[in-house]
Amino acid sequence: MVRWDLNFSDTYCLSSIIKPYKLILKTMTQNQIKSENGSSYFIQEHSLMIRIWHWLTFILITSTMITVLLNSTLLDPRKDVAMVQDQLKSRGLTATEEQAFAVSHEYEDMIWGVHKWIGYGIAFLLFSRIVIELVQPGEEKLKSRFKKALGLYKAGDADKNEYRHYLGTKLSYFIFYILVLWMALSGLCLAFGRELAIPRGLHGTIKELHSIGQYFMYAFVLIHLTGIVIAENGKIRGIVSGMIHGNK
Repeated sequence: MVRWDLNFSDTYCLSSIIKPYKLILKTMTQNQIKSENGSSYFIQEHSLMIRIWHWLTFILITSTMITVLLNSTLLDPRKDVAMVQDQLKSRGLTATEEQAFAVSHEYEDMIWGVHKWIGYGIAFLLFSRIVIELVQPGEEKLKSRFKKALGLYKAGDADKNEYRHYLGTKLSYFIFYILVLWMALSGLCLAFGRELAIPRGLHGTIKELHSIGQYFMYAFVLIHLTGIVIAENGKIRGIVSGMIHGNK
């Protein structure tokens, strides 16, 4: 009995000594992630490569949206047939509906040509993002930050809702990359359909899915921008400036 009492006492004393250190270590780990380079764990360091990639991707995706918007509104050939006929008529010329459609359709084709080249740029950026992920510092890799977010969420402390938000943000990035991958691959299939000998029926299906994918892209961009505006006007400020200056 005496021997057991000593072991129990020793164990209790040892755990009493270790417990505060474990608590301190846990707090330090959480604070390191929660304030990686500032007041919030949402404010993180970004390498120059990832910042350039981010803004180029933003510009190109915005450009694709503009081309789609133009062709579905101002340059819709079916809606512009009457305008072409009226313009020709005012100059003493006449054109059939088929001839007017051919003229208006030419402008649409020009915009789609621009859209195609922008798509090539997005496909290149997607490939470059894979390369950047491989050469990024370990702590700045997407995989590492996702693991940190998952670890915070599993901690289960008072900030669990904040950690859930942080984890959800990281998960949304994976969804974004999958979406961009689909849009890039489907776009390349549409652009090189003949070279790849894609059957007409399959080509039509890919085109339809590519069109559906754009709406998911619009939704992501809208949610992303809304989240940034809310964060910048709330308690998490510095996300945009961090993507410009890097928070280094």
